[in-house]
Amino acid sequence: MSKPLNVGDPAPDFDLSSAGGKRVNLARFKGKQIILYFYPKDDTSGCTAEALNFTEAAAKFAAADAVVLGVSADSVASHDKFAAKYGLKVQLASDPEKSAIADYGVWVEKKLYGRTYMGIERATFLIGKDRRIRRIWRKVRVKGHVDEVLEAAQKA
Repeated sequence: MSKPLNVGDPAPDFDLSSAGGKRVNLARFKGKQIILYFYPKDDTSGCTAEALNFTEAAAKFAAADAVVLGVSADSVASHDKFAAKYGLKVQLASDPEKSAIADYGVWVEKKLYGRTYMGIERATFLIGKDRRIRRIWRKVRVKGHVDEVLEAAQKA
């Protein structure tokens, strides 16, 4: 496992599959801020609410010169189905090998009903145009989160 990321660190690059057979990486978003959010699973209640909240604010993020990219270990086909079902306007990337998930330190031990397991921590990273991490939100609670991220992106 790599060392934990901190504000000011260079953002780890990634190369992931996305809708339409596209690849996404840091270079693809040159000149833009990146809102990189990690979520556990497509079409679950919290992940759906978060994706819908980011979709609702998509135009405001674009006005702040920011792109929103959601990442989970689900397949591109699962992402496509999820996006179509809810009319999502955020780009979703697939990381089944969990390479970016590990690089960003969001593959963590979790507990539920006394059971311990490994899973994706809901977390968001604001990456500046200089490709440095400007802000990190860990153990995200969905309610109000997108507003907080938007405010940070607008101030950056």
